Amino acid sequence: MTNDTKNGGGSRARGMGVAALRGLALALVTLPGAVLCFVLSLVSIALIPIGVGLVTTPWVLTRVRAFADWRRVLAAEWGGVRIPSAYRPLPRDANPWTRTFGMLGDPATWRDLRWLPVDMTAGFLTALLPAVLLCYPLEGFAIAAGLWRPFADSAGGTYWYGFVPVRDQVSALGAGALALVLLFLAHFYTARLLQAHFRLTRAVLGSDQDELAARVRVLTETRRDAVDTSAAELRRIERDLHDGAQARLVAVGMDLGTIEALLDKDPAKAKELIAQARRSSVEALSELRELVRGIHPPVLAERGLGDAVRALALRLPVATEVNVELPGRAEAPVESAAYFAVSEVLTNAVKHSGADRIWVDLHHTDGHLRATVTDNGKGGAVIEAGSGLAGVERRLGTFDGVLAVGSPAGGPTMVTMEIPCALS
Repeated sequence: MTNDTKNGGGSRARGMGVAALRGLALALVTLPGAVLCFVLSLVSIALIPIGVGLVTTPWVLTRVRAFADWRRVLAAEWGGVRIPSAYRPLPRDANPWTRTFGMLGDPATWRDLRWLPVDMTAGFLTALLPAVLLCYPLEGFAIAAGLWRPFADSAGGTYWYGFVPVRDQVSALGAGALALVLLFLAHFYTARLLQAHFRLTRAVLGSDQDELAARVRVLTETRRDAVDTSAAELRRIERDLHDGAQARLVAVGMDLGTIEALLDKDPAKAKELIAQARRSSVEALSELRELVRGIHPPVLAERGLGDAVRALALRLPVATEVNVELPGRAEAPVESAAYFAVSEVLTNAVKHSGADRIWVDLHHTDGHLRATVTDNGKGGAVIEAGSGLAGVERRLGTFDGVLAVGSPAGGPTMVTMEIPCALS
């Protein structure tokens, strides 16, 4: 047997095992997660007429969206199945009434609610099948090896393995033959069954042609957000220049004029003012560097996103590990958006999570730049109007990017950002 054949067989076996483990993990999360989200949604919507639902429904539906977005991320990472997310944006200062009926008026919300029953039934079964197809043959081999007697005794004399009735060693060998056939099928179909689960998810969660207009509205909103953000950023730069570096440079000019007048009359005083002017110029230069770093860090322009994020991590007060797998560079606007998105998420983690360790992962796959920030803090992070994560979501939306947050109470928190782009 050649090395290529061995490597191919080993790779197929690893893929089969990984698919089975992922399917089992999905099944363990799918059923309780979908049931909980569905029940809470029904109860919360039913309580709207008495007013309680106006408070609880936005909170519950936000969690449902986070659960659905998390599954979209897994579908892309584990199955190569892309499921676009097209939720309508809500006003930042919306009151409970506006938020509740704004979310209920979004077709994507009802698509999520239709998906939950499918996910807890057919989705659960399709996620569990890869693990069953891989593990069930082990029982057949155990029966064929002579352990059929305990199985038969517990079943009253005849134990059914699949469609094979096991009563003696001969029939036990038949069960072993069936197990061998099932293992052969698992070799070819385990990964495909897991992908079938994600395709089922896309069939229910994915946007249809009737929602293209809604998608256009989402893109219009994100473009408007981009324009507003650019205008606000320009005003901030002007304010920082006026109040900081510009004021210091004006002071330096005045000091130089005074020095010129005192140079012959009072050299000691002139020397003192020269030292003051030098300090002011150093401070002005430092402020200009900080301002430039806030607009577009030099390391980002010179060395790319990976090194820029590494430099960012070095300045954090929390131990941060950065893993970068980028075979090239994205366009400058995409790199800038990804950098500031990661920066905002890291800032939130340092300020609010209580974590003592953070992990950042950057890689490019299937035409998408993906950045994941994970911390071991207390959890509970949500995307709310006016929050830093909502700002990150709007920034990514400008580039058709998505944001998914997984942050159960007690942690850990995982924030995944994805932007479609090509690398040069």
